[in-house]
Amino acid sequence: MIRKEYQKCAKEMLEFIEKSPTAFQAVANLKEVFAELGFWELKEAEKWDAEPGQGYYVARNDSSLIAFRMPQTDAPKGFHISAAHADSPAFKVKESPDMAVEGAYLKLNTEKYGGMILSTWLDRPLSVAGRVAVRGKGGIETRLVNLEKDLMVIPSVAIHMNRDANKGIEYNPQADMLPLYGEFVNGKKGSALMKRVAKAVGVKQEDILGHDLFLYVREKGRIFGDGGEFVLSPRLDDLQCVYASAKGFAESVPGSYISVCAVFDNEEVGSGTKQGADSTFLEDTLWRIGECMGLDRGGILRLIADSFLISADNAHAVHPNHPEKADPTNRPYLNRGPVIKFHGSQRYATDAVSAARLRSICEKARVPCQTYANRSDIAGGGTLGNISTSHVSVSSVDIGLPQLAMHSAMETAGVKDTKYAVEAFKAFFAE
Repeated sequence: MIRKEYQKCAKEMLEFIEKSPTAFQAVANLKEVFAELGFWELKEAEKWDAEPGQGYYVARNDSSLIAFRMPQTDAPKGFHISAAHADSPAFKVKESPDMAVEGAYLKLNTEKYGGMILSTWLDRPLSVAGRVAVRGKGGIETRLVNLEKDLMVIPSVAIHMNRDANKGIEYNPQADMLPLYGEFVNGKKGSALMKRVAKAVGVKQEDILGHDLFLYVREKGRIFGDGGEFVLSPRLDDLQCVYASAKGFAESVPGSYISVCAVFDNEEVGSGTKQGADSTFLEDTLWRIGECMGLDRGGILRLIADSFLISADNAHAVHPNHPEKADPTNRPYLNRGPVIKFHGSQRYATDAVSAARLRSICEKARVPCQTYANRSDIAGGGTLGNISTSHVSVSSVDIGLPQLAMHSAMETAGVKDTKYAVEAFKAFFAE
């Protein structure tokens, strides 16, 4: 059986994921955690002050957040930074989403966000969450919304109507993947979905001026396996790493370095937004911290030169049914610790020095670590590390927690690995 401390950490992670159906809710939940710990919220449009020993956080676009804690020393050596992402592949609700079918059904017009395994979204209870921009007394206001109800389903076509269903289907997102939302009522004014959203945020339907709404799977994450050794949950990629890095950050006291915990949006679509890893958000924040310390350009650059970044985005474990998909010698497994990711063409930012640094951190934390590389004949994806370091040139390592079925509506991971990652991040941020 898995020890209680691993089970407890995994359950807390699952609770965080359940409360975070989109990046907007994930950031709001992190704000709440840091506020309860005594961190002060900063605004990008306001002047900053930073005191030794104090923690702070700043959000951008409601969907990305950077928290930092100053060490007690007046002369920190640099920054210790973690980076993870809060977005996951999902269906985004389009403008004017209501679609009547056959005078009988009401479905929603949606589009893909990120690289999804489309079939895994079929025949599951779904709901809607995100944010809306509304007309307020002082101008445009944003409000988060989570309808928290089994509202819709994307129904499969019966085997009787498609006898080749088990021979493989190429799904068309516009034709095959639109969710059934309700019965069509002729003559109904406005949008049925927007009416429900407006009620949830306490405004009139006509006062909703814009929205960023996503479908999400209503199934709750759970622990399973013969000995309770596995986790099944939506959005493990990458809220598992968000939770682990934030918890390790929150439970550590910085030593000689400024601790920085960055959570970005839009990694699943390339990070090229004002709140993504390919924005100036991290760079801006580090420079403003340096300015709070009274440093000139040279002083800030010296801090950055002695800094280190751990980019944390989940990794592919060896698949039990298809072990041939994994690299011959770099074969990570569930429950065996964080995974250091390597790529010869630098899709991952790891090099010899940064890998050695991560291994030493894991040794200090007394947790195991593993290695991952793509098969040389299979293309892999990129992540946050080399994108972030294109803006802030620091030594960086790309890691992840091993999982199966990445980008499925429900993903599988190991119960032990969240706790392993938390301990590694605690050791890192305590240096």
